[in-house]
Amino acid sequence: MKLDFSQPLYVLAPLAGYTDLPFRSVVKKFGVDLTVSEMISSNALAFKSQKTFKMLEKSPLENPYSVQIAGSDRKVIRQAVEIINEQDGIDVIDLNCGCPVPKVVNNLAGSSLLTDLPKMAQTIETIKKYSNKEYTSVKIRLGFEGKNHIEIAKICEASGADFIAVHGRTRQGKFKAAVDYDAIREIKEAISIPVIANGDIDSPHKAKWVLEYTGADGIMVGRAAVGNPWIFHQMKEGIDKVSSELIKEVVLEHFDQMLAHYGDYGAILFRKHLHTYSKAGYQGASAFRDLVNRIENPLQMREAAVDFFAQPHFR
Repeated sequence: MKLDFSQPLYVLAPLAGYTDLPFRSVVKKFGVDLTVSEMISSNALAFKSQKTFKMLEKSPLENPYSVQIAGSDRKVIRQAVEIINEQDGIDVIDLNCGCPVPKVVNNLAGSSLLTDLPKMAQTIETIKKYSNKEYTSVKIRLGFEGKNHIEIAKICEASGADFIAVHGRTRQGKFKAAVDYDAIREIKEAISIPVIANGDIDSPHKAKWVLEYTGADGIMVGRAAVGNPWIFHQMKEGIDKVSSELIKEVVLEHFDQMLAHYGDYGAILFRKHLHTYSKAGYQGASAFRDLVNRIENPLQMREAAVDFFAQPHFR
């Protein structure tokens, strides 16, 4: 499916442990244009890990859909791409050059590719050469320790990337440093392929400002969508608040999707989501979080959620 860059593209960022199929299928109902899988190890794919294969699964609603891989060994990347080629319904293969987590960085994957730009270029070229998907994209940061963002972006473009997503921090900045929107604007001015802006975009007002200030072709939202999957609808429509009824409906649908995907263990995995959903301004949220931490039975957890989210929120 073609991506329409003639208007701003709203993209859900990949977040390990959060943007699985149940979460993406809920977010998709709120107008997100492109969803991305959790980051998938190219090694795990090449070794045909069944758990990793499950991470490729998508909702029928996810159209278009992007799969993000990590790694830099050309032979392994090629094997991973050829496995993805066999899966229908995938439109984009995205290379992660931004993950700051040490276990990823130490394997010359994620943001450590920013320390070896020839290797990054080879990896992008390998994906582009062997992929049968419509698009090859790259998720980058502004650099590893210092900024060399324009050089990185130009190499992505020259290596065959069809578009890039830019997290406006260096690897050293992790998720705490101030996001450098000037640098994203400089990248947009320096290359001709579309640029998606990413980093601390957490409200309709901020989304509008980032698009105008950077000139980016879209925005990518990650952490701000957790516990707040309707944020894309708010951004597109300029709405500040959503109703208590909507929140309850979404929480229960998300819970049911987790059980459908993971079985009863989905209830335990859902605890972290109940924690974030309950932060939307509810009375007794702390006691509710303590309660769900002790519940393992899915029916009991659903009943607790029904009772808690039946009350009005005050934010």
